[in-house]
Amino acid sequence: MIDNNPLKQKLNGYKLILGSGSPRRKQFLKDLGLEFEVRPKSVEEIYPESLKGEQISRYLAELKATPFKEELQSNEIVLTSDTVVWFKNESLAKASDPTEAYQMLRTLSSDWHEVITSVCFTTSTLQKTESATTLVKFMDFTDDEINHYINKCQPFDKAGAYGIQDWIGMIGISEIKGSYTNVVGLPTHLVYKTLTDMVS
Repeated sequence: MIDNNPLKQKLNGYKLILGSGSPRRKQFLKDLGLEFEVRPKSVEEIYPESLKGEQISRYLAELKATPFKEELQSNEIVLTSDTVVWFKNESLAKASDPTEAYQMLRTLSSDWHEVITSVCFTTSTLQKTESATTLVKFMDFTDDEINHYINKCQPFDKAGAYGIQDWIGMIGISEIKGSYTNVVGLPTHLVYKTLTDMVS
């Protein structure tokens, strides 16, 4: 069978690198039908306290690209990204323990919050960063529901201490405005369009 995936054809001759160990981001690139290498590099995710919302995710996505800049070949494109849960002028980062996860989910319960993902596209000569924002509304959780989710899913690697694809997303999200994949951690529509524009 001939693979006539339009973006895959345009990327012929390029090497796409995912600068992340996230299994969710890896799966999304697979679902887009793209060939890529996973090459995560660790950076200390610290940002200036003056930054807010999209500024944070943009800064961190670009920071994650920094270790690649000196080693990229002319045909390589590296994708790095960062997701921020933004609620009432505050960023809810990854929870360090069950108590912190509980506090985050109790805070988000029965209210709207923003999920912002920035994706940085870096080549040897160019860097481009794009962002997407999705509004998410949670129902009013009981303590039992929050504790069950934390015990079952251990959501300590996720901004805001939850994954929309997890149990709590299935039972607790009453409304969503924007991209679903953005909330999971990679706005696939934005990745597709940006890569298409870059190699056209």
